[in-house]
Amino acid sequence: MPWRVGPAQRRDGQQPDPYKIWLSEVMLQQTTVAAVKAYFLRFISLWPTVTALAAAKDGDVMAAWAGLGYYARARNLLKCARAVVTDHHGVFPTSREALLSLPGIGPYTASAIASIAFDQPETVVDGNVERVMARLYDIHTPLPSAKPELTRQATGLTPNKRPGDYAQAVMDLGATLCTPRSPACGVCPWHSPCVARRNGTQAQLPKKTPKKPKPIRYGIAYIARRADGAYLLERRPDKGLLGGMLGWPGSDWRSDWSDAPIERAPFVAEWTTIATEARHTFTHFHLRLLVKTALVPNGCQTACGSFLPAKDFRRSDLPTVMRKAFDLTQSP
Repeated sequence: MPWRVGPAQRRDGQQPDPYKIWLSEVMLQQTTVAAVKAYFLRFISLWPTVTALAAAKDGDVMAAWAGLGYYARARNLLKCARAVVTDHHGVFPTSREALLSLPGIGPYTASAIASIAFDQPETVVDGNVERVMARLYDIHTPLPSAKPELTRQATGLTPNKRPGDYAQAVMDLGATLCTPRSPACGVCPWHSPCVARRNGTQAQLPKKTPKKPKPIRYGIAYIARRADGAYLLERRPDKGLLGGMLGWPGSDWRSDWSDAPIERAPFVAEWTTIATEARHTFTHFHLRLLVKTALVPNGCQTACGSFLPAKDFRRSDLPTVMRKAFDLTQSP
């Protein structure tokens, strides 16, 4: 992983960069390592230091984040970088308590930075660690209720010596051997002390409280293209879902088609409805969008958003759901 510094590198004098650790941990929240690597490398290329990131334009950072999801993280990324520069002279604080005072840094991220970047003996508990602890101690309390118990067990194992290496090792153990399905118990370094393995319950753990079915919301997206190729886009409000991102003008997202989305076309035009819906799943609901398109003359005026010239339009700058809507307009 490009943000890591292993024991051998440490012996050669290389130390973890707290900026890279922080950036990777924010990106990895509810996202896979495979999905994050390319984004991480791009961010480091564009903004190699926290000072550089703090000076970046909001729109540039949101565009670079597009497709990674959970866009509040990108907004908090900028707030945190600017707080580090303004309040801490561009240097990340070393203690968990001080890290918690920064925007967007919660208990897990603070512990991870303190442990991995500064070798503080803080307990780092992500989903992989929860699974390892549940099996190691044969804990059958379902998640999320089991979190305090799992954290207590993890705290009891956290060493004072090389806690950062230990934290990463346990996370890797969960990611590579103590996997959700078919854990590789035969080659696990904790094979002997694992209580669930001895009791034959490892495949059942961790137990989870059943999730409620996700509701469905419905909406309309309007994709207008001028004769010169410019697209009508608007930047969503900073607060709320997809906050600060570019997107297509559209209706509110309603809970039922019987409570039909209100037509909010940006202007009067010959709007054509695409037969296929754009569908996307967010954390708490599924979204189904009707996509309406229109070709308009160059002099078209609108109070909703602005036309982006064709040379400046990049599909990659859009969040995933907006890309899906756009892709429907490109289908034959």
